[in-house]
Amino acid sequence: MSFARLIVTAETERWVEIAAVTFTGYATSVIGCDLEAGIERKLTPEETPDGRPGAALLMFSFSRDQLAKAVVNRVGQCLLTCATTAVFDGWTQGDPQKRIPLGDGLRYFGDGYQMSKQLGDQRYWRIPVMDGEFVCEDSIGTGKGVAGGNLIFGGTTQAQTLLAAEEAVVAARSIPGVILPFPGGIVRSGSKVGSKYAGLRASTNDQFCPTIGAIHKDPLLPEGTVAVYEIVIDGVDFDAVERSMKAAFQSLLGARGLTVISAGNYGGKLGPHHFPISRLGVDGLHSA
Repeated sequence: MSFARLIVTAETERWVEIAAVTFTGYATSVIGCDLEAGIERKLTPEETPDGRPGAALLMFSFSRDQLAKAVVNRVGQCLLTCATTAVFDGWTQGDPQKRIPLGDGLRYFGDGYQMSKQLGDQRYWRIPVMDGEFVCEDSIGTGKGVAGGNLIFGGTTQAQTLLAAEEAVVAARSIPGVILPFPGGIVRSGSKVGSKYAGLRASTNDQFCPTIGAIHKDPLLPEGTVAVYEIVIDGVDFDAVERSMKAAFQSLLGARGLTVISAGNYGGKLGPHHFPISRLGVDGLHSA
């Protein structure tokens, strides 16, 4: 999938968090959202272009054109409107021919009072707003990433399984260059490709739903499993996703009450990249 990386800064860490959370809202899955987005990590003032607190945001979409439209819309609605923020390109190593517009579209909000400044190879826009200026780059870089690495695991109690999921999320997020776009990094409504109902692109992953195990024609869950969670990982490249999955697996191996560690298998319908559990290189792994 195509991806972009934004650096968002603000006067305080509180306003950075508000901006980042607002921007990445309703961005869990491209099945129903304009993109998949998440907070990669917080940034110190020493790591940001303007010396203020910041955050790195990653966003993924099926195409560069779709990505461009979604990013401009979200920056305009969620960051331009947010007190004290500025936005910078976080993927400067991208192909110069594959940049997408940002300030080039947002500048018109300045109604003729906007100003531009060229610094090196990049142009910045200063758009007047009521608490000063909104500063953003004219365009941002893009790359080709990998979206949808996943782990599915179940346990004997909901509480223990959720705790294992929370700890796996912390481990997965420790790897640079990845996001877990679902709420808290955890998915309760894992999906499969297609449905018995025409026109529905995805539907519940019924083989992993404990409440219908007794009547399902081909259940996958061991006896005693009462709750199942999934984590989904998007990354800037194959290696980042694989390392993140491995870190999450290592966390799950130490969890209590789990009955199964598995993953979704979509038969190549969602893309060419596969991450077999057996090749993650985790010693002592016992999986479904």
